[in-house]
Amino acid sequence: MLSQINAFLEANQTINVKTNEPLSKYTFTKTGGPADLLALPTSVPEVRQLLVAAKQNQLPITVIGNASNLIVRDDGISGLVIILTAMDQIDVQGTTVVAQAGAGIIQTSEAAYSGSLTGLEFAAGIPGSVGGAVFMNAGAYGGEISDVLTSAEILTQDNEIETLTNAELNFSYRHSLIQENGSIVLSARFEMAKGVAPTIREKMDELNALRAAKQPLEYPSCGSVFKRPVGHFVGPLIQKAGLQGHQIGGAQVSEKHAGFIVNRGGATATDYLTLIAYIQETIWHKFEVRLEPEVRIIGKKSE
Repeated sequence: MLSQINAFLEANQTINVKTNEPLSKYTFTKTGGPADLLALPTSVPEVRQLLVAAKQNQLPITVIGNASNLIVRDDGISGLVIILTAMDQIDVQGTTVVAQAGAGIIQTSEAAYSGSLTGLEFAAGIPGSVGGAVFMNAGAYGGEISDVLTSAEILTQDNEIETLTNAELNFSYRHSLIQENGSIVLSARFEMAKGVAPTIREKMDELNALRAAKQPLEYPSCGSVFKRPVGHFVGPLIQKAGLQGHQIGGAQVSEKHAGFIVNRGGATATDYLTLIAYIQETIWHKFEVRLEPEVRIIGKKSE
């Protein structure tokens, strides 16, 4: 692997590439092992160059957004990790907003507000990137990305740029086609309606206040851990099971919102994963309800 990494670095000297980089520096949980290679491209040509070099050197590729709803295992990630947060341009044209994959959803909703556009208020406090939001059809407070997205520009595994419509992206609850086809989201186009700026601001402020009141924003976390099971709400299930406040290592079921797991200090990814498994087992044993992770879990598994 060392010779492959050296060859890759030689081919990408003009791109910001780090070796053996701790991903705990980037994840919202402040946990996670190192990436063999971490690239922070600033343009689409750089992304395409990285893919060519990775393929030539037989390096596996992992793309992550801004790691807000992500757990990276403690052994880290082999090969090349690409983070697109340096590609963060947002353009507002009439009732259309076009945002690059690395742009924050919060910043994109603010750009829409600046243009008096309504439709992204629900996303005013979602900490993810546009690419990550498309990948998982992110949503909150009754809204989802699929409600306003018209198309996304993607880079296929064959290094070809394509544009997929909303329908072609096959959105469903916390799902999109991107999870299946291995493409990279490069940008997204949102179509919204003209609104009244003070009304839009009021709604955004209301949702952000609600989020601050109910969610444990004072601690590192990966956001909502589990998908909502049919006919149930995750937080009340965990509360009824007596697990609110339960802690393994530095990872704790939030005392503020039981649907979150926070890093109370010194948590590892293994702490998170052990606590997730314990919650799943307990909820199944007590209520016969299966909890499926909403958080994306990636990285090497310990032998």
